[in-house]
Amino acid sequence: MQFLDTAQGRRIAYHKTTGKGPTILFCSGLKSDMEGTKAVHLEAWARARGQAFVRFDYSGHGQSSGRFEEGAIGDWHEDTLAIVDQIIDGPIVVVGSSMGGWQALLLARARASRLAGMVTIAAAPDFTEDGYWASFTETQKADLQAQGHVRMPSDYDEDYIISKRLIEEGRSHLVLRAPLLLPFPVRFLQGTEDTAVSTDTATRLLGHAEGPDIRLTLVKGADHRFSDTECLNLIEKSVEKTLARAT
Repeated sequence: MQFLDTAQGRRIAYHKTTGKGPTILFCSGLKSDMEGTKAVHLEAWARARGQAFVRFDYSGHGQSSGRFEEGAIGDWHEDTLAIVDQIIDGPIVVVGSSMGGWQALLLARARASRLAGMVTIAAAPDFTEDGYWASFTETQKADLQAQGHVRMPSDYDEDYIISKRLIEEGRSHLVLRAPLLLPFPVRFLQGTEDTAVSTDTATRLLGHAEGPDIRLTLVKGADHRFSDTECLNLIEKSVEKTLARAT
């Protein structure tokens, strides 16, 4: 494991595997980290191919500096850009899981010339607005204003502390309200039994994104983890096809 000190004063932990390009960059989900099943599995797959691969922890996640409760979408976007600009040379195929899918889309907007392809797994663009804020009761909205945060239960971890800053700052990074051009091979993967990200979100993203080679694959019965053997194999094949079309 190595560390990158960013211009914002954050210390970002990462693993880099050298190999041929394009480099596969894995962007994890909210409160997940680079030790997750999908990230580690895909790294091993890339190493076996001799493919360059990078996985990292956003600030407030895993081994990186900061507290999760103090972070926001823009902070994690800055972390991603620091990795792209300072750690990776040449073209990139970005793989984003859940919130990492939103980060992948932000990366496409900020560094389009660097991207050769994209694969997302249960991508969750704009979830702070369309997921959290839209589902908050009036009491929760009042608590957010008064206390600066609300507590949200999670099926996968301890409760999430959702800060007022996460909601408000997220509004400056929404990607489904303006044109979203993805001029490279794109594969969206989504499970039909995902209780965190709905198939409606996946089809909305598919309909909204513009590009010459964009496909959505729905996997009947798969949940948000998308980490059983069949799902991991599908991720591999999707990345492999994206790499082939990219090169």
